[in-house]
Amino acid sequence: MTDAVTAAPAAPAKTMTQADWTKLFLGFGAMVIGQFMAILDIQIVAASLPQIQAGVGASADQVSWIQTAYLIPEVVMIPLSGYLSRLWGTQRLYLASCTGFIVMSVLTGLSSSIDMMILTRALQGFIGGAMIPTVFAVAFTAFPPERRVTASVIMGLIVTLAPTVGPTLGGHLTEWLSWRWLFFINVPTGLIVLFGVARWGKFDEGDPSLKAGFDWFGLGVMAAFLMSLQFVLEEGAKNSWFQDDLILGLAVLAVISGVVFVWRSLSYKNPIVELRAFSNRNFSIGVLMTAVSGASLFGGTFLLPQFLGRVRHYSASEVGTTMIISGLSMFATGPIAGRLVRRIDPRVPMFIGFILAGWGMYMAHGVTKDWGFWEFAGVQACRGVGVMIAMIATQQITMSTLPPHMVKNASGLVNLSRNTGGAMGLALLATSISQQTALYYNDLTSKLQTGNVEAQGMMAGLASRMAQLGVSDPDGAARKAFSGMLHQEATVLAFGDSFTLLAFGCFIAAGVSLLAKPAAGAAPPPSDAH
Repeated sequence: MTDAVTAAPAAPAKTMTQADWTKLFLGFGAMVIGQFMAILDIQIVAASLPQIQAGVGASADQVSWIQTAYLIPEVVMIPLSGYLSRLWGTQRLYLASCTGFIVMSVLTGLSSSIDMMILTRALQGFIGGAMIPTVFAVAFTAFPPERRVTASVIMGLIVTLAPTVGPTLGGHLTEWLSWRWLFFINVPTGLIVLFGVARWGKFDEGDPSLKAGFDWFGLGVMAAFLMSLQFVLEEGAKNSWFQDDLILGLAVLAVISGVVFVWRSLSYKNPIVELRAFSNRNFSIGVLMTAVSGASLFGGTFLLPQFLGRVRHYSASEVGTTMIISGLSMFATGPIAGRLVRRIDPRVPMFIGFILAGWGMYMAHGVTKDWGFWEFAGVQACRGVGVMIAMIATQQITMSTLPPHMVKNASGLVNLSRNTGGAMGLALLATSISQQTALYYNDLTSKLQTGNVEAQGMMAGLASRMAQLGVSDPDGAARKAFSGMLHQEATVLAFGDSFTLLAFGCFIAAGVSLLAKPAAGAAPPPSDAH
């Protein structure tokens, strides 16, 4: 693929005064805190769903929508934010997004019914979604080239740490206070963010001329495409995929609206999302790698708590304590990854990062029911280091050859690819666990039915034990207990397959990453780049 979009020739960089640098750092730092809030709120409820379910009187099926309702509308705002940022300016968009996010957080915390909570969570995700990609855009438009790797390290820490510590923080908040504080905690933090961005966040100016010819049709088909796709990915595994009429219908809608959206974006004079950036080879490869890193990040964060909860029966706080290794390893790796990306071709650390992340996941291919904190420590550390290195290097590769005027739109697409990649990874892993558990269980029970001597001996031993305990139907109780043991063994084997699946995805990504071009230093964009 040739680069149809190339970077502008390098220009002499303006020397930033200490005052300019301090103002930029403070404004960007406030935006990063807001980005952390928005990403954290995806996972902060994960460990507290039973308490929320009891608090609002929801059914088991309804309570899953507390996460889904946040994610589905969020994917619409992420690409839309590029257009709104150019129209209003980054500061105005961010302040509006953060204010709406705080208001919806309070209303969600005050919810007395599941219907109210789903509505406010949906609005919280949609309005707050603009806080995620705008930070990415500022890092590549407001910072001088020599400072962009530092900004990437900060963003990488936030993007990786927020979903990792979300369940931990949520579990402890629920135990110490109540589940409502999962949402109320956003108020003091959000007020600090509003102050910082209002005071120091003037990075650019809006372009009111973009109001003319706003593509309402393009917005409609984009919303239909992204929301139906996200719903299919989120709910498909638990509803047997295309055997469910709703999933099948929404999948067809996603395909049709997706094709129309691409056509509209490429043909309309003022599109909602500028897709021409995909003609740049580094950007296309970077978006693909971002999707894979999203799958690895969210997939690993999904598999470990699921295993610890379903197999080891850990509490929310115990799961959080075990998961802390991932966060610590990512936090420690950030500065090192930044130095690597500065000093050598970013393709090299990107390759190394995906290899490490894959190896970390592959270490768990032989997981057993006895694995706990220490057994998973090495898995988490290796994966955490790899994901952090790969993500920071990928950010540099993705944006390295784009001209400044495309960065805001491109940042929305990059963040969308991370979320979509994560959703696809979770859907694939959930399906794999379900199908492989059933296959292994059938295989294990067939051995019992065909007269396996070892299995028959265990059954006889269990029946004898039940008889000694005075159980009225020792044979029936023994069969039930043995069935539970077989199901647990099948579940463990299925998790091993899922870890392996995630590992090979990272190994393949490592090979693809070498197809990128060397990342040349991009020209410093004008201060009002839009």
